Amino acid sequence: MSRIWGMMDTGKRSMQNSQTALQTTAHNVSSKNVEGFSRQRIDLQTTEPTGTGKLRIGNGARATQVSRINNSYIEKQIEREGNNLGSKEAQSQLMSRVEQVFNEQSNKGFNKFMSDFFNAYREMSNSPENLALRNVVKETGDFLARDFKRINGQLGHIQGEADFQIATEVAEINSMTREIATLNDKIAMVEINGITANDERDRRDLLLKNMSSHIDIRWGESKDGILTITAGNTAVLVTGNEQRDLSAAASAAREGKRSGNFDIFYKATESGTAIAITDQLKGGSLGGLLNIRDKFINETLGQVDELAYNFASEVNRAHESGYDRYNKKGIAFFEVAGRDGASDAIKINDRILEDPGRIVAAAQANSPGDNRIANIISSLPYQQKLANGQSTFDDFYNNIVGRIGVTASRANAEFDAQKDIVGQLKNIRESISGVSLDEETTKMIEYQKSYEASARIIKAADEMMDTVLNLKRL
Repeated sequence: MSRIWGMMDTGKRSMQNSQTALQTTAHNVSSKNVEGFSRQRIDLQTTEPTGTGKLRIGNGARATQVSRINNSYIEKQIEREGNNLGSKEAQSQLMSRVEQVFNEQSNKGFNKFMSDFFNAYREMSNSPENLALRNVVKETGDFLARDFKRINGQLGHIQGEADFQIATEVAEINSMTREIATLNDKIAMVEINGITANDERDRRDLLLKNMSSHIDIRWGESKDGILTITAGNTAVLVTGNEQRDLSAAASAAREGKRSGNFDIFYKATESGTAIAITDQLKGGSLGGLLNIRDKFINETLGQVDELAYNFASEVNRAHESGYDRYNKKGIAFFEVAGRDGASDAIKINDRILEDPGRIVAAAQANSPGDNRIANIISSLPYQQKLANGQSTFDDFYNNIVGRIGVTASRANAEFDAQKDIVGQLKNIRESISGVSLDEETTKMIEYQKSYEASARIIKAADEMMDTVLNLKRL
């Protein structure tokens, strides 16, 4: 009798195992399109056999746990390369915006305005007494000054766009850290009973990878499954079920950063002092945005300021040495305060805007046909006045444009290459942890047949029990 009951018990456990396996398969199928999901499998282990004399009779199998198929090494690789991808993508997108500012092919660019100005002065040198030609010089000079301001303003606007993106990135990071802290608590509560929190760990791993694409982080996991996450070197964002927010706010100028651009701040406690951690962030989309905003664009602005200051200084030096249409000593053609911010401050002298007759062409007074100063100014494009006497205005500007083109091209190429690397790693992960509907269908049929066979065992044991009980009636 005891062995018949043992058969029933074995059949019951076998049915339960098949039922659990079918439920797990159904979960896999329904979660196939969930990002970051790792397929799950039921782990079976033989039940302790029963000893009878010299026999040890098996009692079937029991389900020990539902485990996820996951390769932690691949997950860490995706996280690490995702950090690089986030940085490359941010740099590529921002560099495409910078490139548009200096697009000489689709727009009438700065080079054309500068050529128009010198050509207008060259035309005036042929008829220095002609007031209409002086008006042309005034207009082309005004267009040139305005284009300096356009370049400065658009680069500053791109920095403002970067600030907006930084604030958005910080908000997303804070949202993820809050969810990770909640998941830490859930995982600890589930796994304290020796059960693996598969779905919660999948979600937390996905959030880690997503966060790493935004910001460079370091993390560690305790024995009880709790993650501690640090951004940069000092900002502890998550510890246990507690998290700290980052913030982005405008701050004063410092080396490598313009006034009003955003810094990223961290407070260790609610009442603590906010500490800027911007310089600690080198990777992820935040690092990419900061690199282009503070390093590349500021260097470009510095070069444009250098060009504007030297251009205005050389024109003014020649202009102030001559005489205007009224035989008065020449005044500064352009107004510019200093080297820093010259591209934004440059403009035509108001007195010249009001009266183009104040434009200088002659080298001495009372010489209506004198065009020597006009010739000097019109010849400035051919003189090496920049880069310690190594570069003309055109060369200097073309170097700026060339540097932007090369940097943008490299950023795009690096982004494409990094995207391929991450794509390959995700394909490897999918081959290991992804759900195959064909495989799940096969497993479903297998578990269904196993369930039916287990039911037949119970039915056979039941019939055997009836036979034994009916013996008393004979």
